[in-house]
Amino acid sequence: MSPLIEINDPALADPKTIIVDVRAGADAHQRYLAGHLPNAVFANLDGDLSQKPADPAYGGRHPLPSLEAFAKTLTSWGLTPGSHVIVYDDKAAAMGGARLWWMLRAIGHKKVQVVNGGLKAALDAGIKLSTDDYRPAAAKSNYPVPAAYEGTVALDEAAAAAADKNRMVIDVREEARYLGRTEPIDLVAGHIPGAENLFYGKNMGEDGRYLPSEELQKLYHAALGETEPENVIVHCGSGVTACHTLLGMASAGITEPKLYVGSWSEWSRRGLLIG
Repeated sequence: MSPLIEINDPALADPKTIIVDVRAGADAHQRYLAGHLPNAVFANLDGDLSQKPADPAYGGRHPLPSLEAFAKTLTSWGLTPGSHVIVYDDKAAAMGGARLWWMLRAIGHKKVQVVNGGLKAALDAGIKLSTDDYRPAAAKSNYPVPAAYEGTVALDEAAAAAADKNRMVIDVREEARYLGRTEPIDLVAGHIPGAENLFYGKNMGEDGRYLPSEELQKLYHAALGETEPENVIVHCGSGVTACHTLLGMASAGITEPKLYVGSWSEWSRRGLLIG
């Protein structure tokens, strides 16, 4: 199953499909109520796809929810392990849509796709949006609590990879943040020593849609060089926009890179060397 799906795909109209609208920010629910795809359940990046950090120095600003909490959330959305899930957000998958895609894949859920272009694609296609507060029926049986989020690395492994010539750490933040010229969110500016910069925005065209898979392949192959995909770690500020690049890589047939969830928000608070 392709990780991306187009807005005109018949699967979006299938009543068995679970559609999830992911929003972020203090006004997330209000924006959802202002217009969303029909029968799309609301998901909050901060409340559903992460847990409140006890200390961002240990886990970053968006640590993953416990496996038990995530399974409970999926149950409340009506999901079963066999459900076809289609995800989108209002930021072209850059602020939550790709994160939920990655989380589902990380617990072994196979049938999950992201709307290419997100909410804008729906608006461009003239789809009539809904303003109801859609509440699906919970699944009849609890979603099984998974054993782990696969494909993650901790701070120590990210540090080791950045110092290893046979491995690679990719920082997907804007170049100005990577270079330490500005830091609008975290406490310290800079980057992990040895990390390479590949801004996630390069995944998209001007229309907010992912580039064709052939162009994405060229982009990533040029960035990775001789580094094997399984030796690649991707991070961002807090483990969210990095998933946008992981989704793009999957669309290009590159599925082995891992996510450093704590990302810069964790690294910069631990008093480590700054690049």
